[in-house]
Amino acid sequence: MVLVAGIAAVVSYQHMHELAVQNGESWLGATLIPLAVDGMIVASSMSVLHASRCGRRGGALPWILLVVGSLASLAANVAVADPTVIARVIAAWPSFALIGAYEMLMGQIRQSRAPQTMDDAEPDGSSKASLVREEGPGDRAREHVQELHRLAWRWAQDNCRPDGRLPSGKAIAAQFSRSDRWGRWIKRAGCAGRLEPSTCDES
Repeated sequence: MVLVAGIAAVVSYQHMHELAVQNGESWLGATLIPLAVDGMIVASSMSVLHASRCGRRGGALPWILLVVGSLASLAANVAVADPTVIARVIAAWPSFALIGAYEMLMGQIRQSRAPQTMDDAEPDGSSKASLVREEGPGDRAREHVQELHRLAWRWAQDNCRPDGRLPSGKAIAAQFSRSDRWGRWIKRAGCAGRLEPSTCDES
């Protein structure tokens, strides 16, 4: 995927550079504009990845920038092609391949870093062993995260359904503006006695 992305990036860069020159940009501007376009795609993708690793949704802005950057890259590549369907498809392909390969790579990273079992990891993907090894300022951040976990679990127990069952993981997550995965982890960890004793039906 890295090889495909590299080849596509070179061709896509040449197309965008050519388009910038044709439209009166200086040499420096034509050199930097393609980097700004593809750089925004990379930056927004990394922001989405980071949010996912932290158990958050990521917000609308990174996704908007990702879509806008992808469309801009595709449009720039198509604009330099001859006005035929085949020529435009060929011109658009490097940008499409770059975006697709990069997103597949990000997906592989997310999957490879995902915890194998929820018993061995926190909802943000950090293993308990790594948390134990961390010292210094990270201890305070870890304590804050753990307190948030306990707070979420207490909220779940205080808001049991009329039949005594716990709220869904989605409801827990929504209360604390986190991902559904985070809410499900809180529910499982709490029911397993890893946060505080449960006073509700675990089903």
